[in-house]
Amino acid sequence: MNPFYLLLGPEGALADRALAKLLAQLKDENAEITTVSAADVIVGDIADGLAPSLFSERRALIVKDLQDLPEESKDEITRYLDSPDPTMTVVFVHKGGVKGKALLDAIKKVKPEIIACEAMKKEADKESFVKDLFLDAGRKATPGAIKALVGALGNELRELQSAVSQISLDAPAGAIDEAIVDKFHQGRIETTGFDVADATIDGNLPVALVTLRSALETGTDPVMVTSAIASSLRSLAKVSGTNKGSKSFELAGQLGMAPWQIDKARRQLQSWTPRGIATAVEAIAKADADVKGAASDPIFALEKALASITAARAAR
Repeated sequence: MNPFYLLLGPEGALADRALAKLLAQLKDENAEITTVSAADVIVGDIADGLAPSLFSERRALIVKDLQDLPEESKDEITRYLDSPDPTMTVVFVHKGGVKGKALLDAIKKVKPEIIACEAMKKEADKESFVKDLFLDAGRKATPGAIKALVGALGNELRELQSAVSQISLDAPAGAIDEAIVDKFHQGRIETTGFDVADATIDGNLPVALVTLRSALETGTDPVMVTSAIASSLRSLAKVSGTNKGSKSFELAGQLGMAPWQIDKARRQLQSWTPRGIATAVEAIAKADADVKGAASDPIFALEKALASITAARAAR
């Protein structure tokens, strides 16, 4: 492996996939792996992670969110760049942009292997991403299945990752076709995360809480619930800015939504204000962070978010 890797770009799903592949290689080499979040480090943490092993053991340091590294810790990296340890691999994860650019430029000078993690906009790129995810999971999917999955969830790569993971585990042996994807989308997602989302967007807190508990008890990941609610709120926001006189099929291509999704969002929008949508988006963003580890009780945090969102719908 190379001494330095730089995962560069804002698309977290691509960075996650690239990092997973690098970690697998490092584990194959029996490397001792240390992972730090740049925003949380204190002076000395990076230097400790880069210190040579007494027994020349294979080691690796993963620095996530490099753009958030405190100023006082940056020289611990720049000093190391001049004399890297041959037994060490360092992986930097940076979201791009101008924040932390000086350190980023210094890292680029040592010619790391750069893995681009730019946002995907083209359908063909998303389909290629999904195909690779299925192959990573040891499964083959037909072009129709891949296209159907991207059509259903293509706006969020993390949702696609979760869907591919679940389908790969649940689908019977053999190629995964469009029928399997349709069954999964209508069965697992729509009767779990999207059921919770529908009740929440409709302002029905009691039903939303009951549906949430049912979904969790049947194995739905809380992340899928927050993703479904976030997706519904994005649909509201997209449709809210369109001309009410435009036909849904005319807007479908422009918004990247199916006509029925546009019609549904229009019905739901009748009870929402722009301020309410903004408040709901803030609530689900916090809940998403909470269920991914920021809260000690992620389920309580999710229930609290449902209450906040249903209250935002009623606010005027």
